[in-house]
Amino acid sequence: MRNAMKIGIITLKSHTNYGWILQAYALQMFLTRMGHNVNIIEEYPRLFSYRYVYWFVKRIVLKIWKNRQLPLFLEEDLKKCSIKPQQFIDENLAICKIKSFSTLKENDYDAFVVGSDQIWRPRYFSGNISDAFLGFSKSWNVKRIAYAPSFGTSDWEYSEKQEATCRELIRQFDAVLVREISGVDLCRKYFGVQACHVVDPTLLLMQEDYTALYKKANTIKSAGTLLTYILDETPQKYAIVKTLATEMSLVPFRVNSAIFDYSKSLDERRQPSLETWLRGFADSEFVVTDSFHACVFSIIFHKQFVVIGNKARGLSRIQSLLKKMGLEDRLLSSAWKGCIAELVEIDYKQVDDILDKWRNESIDLLQHALND
Repeated sequence: MRNAMKIGIITLKSHTNYGWILQAYALQMFLTRMGHNVNIIEEYPRLFSYRYVYWFVKRIVLKIWKNRQLPLFLEEDLKKCSIKPQQFIDENLAICKIKSFSTLKENDYDAFVVGSDQIWRPRYFSGNISDAFLGFSKSWNVKRIAYAPSFGTSDWEYSEKQEATCRELIRQFDAVLVREISGVDLCRKYFGVQACHVVDPTLLLMQEDYTALYKKANTIKSAGTLLTYILDETPQKYAIVKTLATEMSLVPFRVNSAIFDYSKSLDERRQPSLETWLRGFADSEFVVTDSFHACVFSIIFHKQFVVIGNKARGLSRIQSLLKKMGLEDRLLSSAWKGCIAELVEIDYKQVDDILDKWRNESIDLLQHALND
């Protein structure tokens, strides 16, 4: 094994979504346990950006002409609602803030790891997409590894210029390890590189690693037995929740607040802690979600679950995970009107066998890329 390295992780800009927090935490923790010195590198928010102006003007239009209950200074409002998840970030993630990626120097880091999450989706990456392919370090003698980045979709969303730039940059990488099988196809078709399909960083850690977090925080027991984690709420999705709760005689409970429901008070919109979110999976008997990472944690905690298709956020990542685990039948459409008897109980002995093999392959690929 090589000596300890200074590793910089480049992922999406930090925010209080539970999935983002946990993928960043898991990758940082795994690399740290390998003996490396790890930072998550993040640019300071730009004081002025056209994107910010666009959204600010849009809020004014929605508030005045559409009579929408929407705070103009949404970022400040979200901070007030996200104090508890932010506390976990502040206490557990080693985030190094920089003015710009262009200010980094070659000797600052021995290696860069790009990932995870939808960092290779241009409309999700807040800066120049070339930075997500380490364009700022083009001439440097450093390790370049992509670990579980996602394009977010099986469709190609790059412009011709972005494609040409990123094709040149990705060919400098020592290893390209992507989160979805569709990502393997996109890398081959558009970038001309061979990528490998690996586990999400959250799956590099074990169930006991996450249990330890909520136990350390003395998190109280959850209020029900049917966990619902719905990102994009619709009447159809809650009809599914009601049907399953009735059929299984379970009590639904949430592990997130209605943060964007501005008809509710600030206290009602405050997000629970990350530890509360994790304990929800441990305490539940069944999970209903439309979230990729809620699928992942349902598997980690060996829970029966269904995931409702969420095309707006990208289905390929959920489909890729479920197919790999042999759980394609857990994906429902929002129009589903079936019954629980249609769902075969998940055999977690079989799932664990698949996951253990895949996890070990992913670890071997990452370790080899770092140590070679």
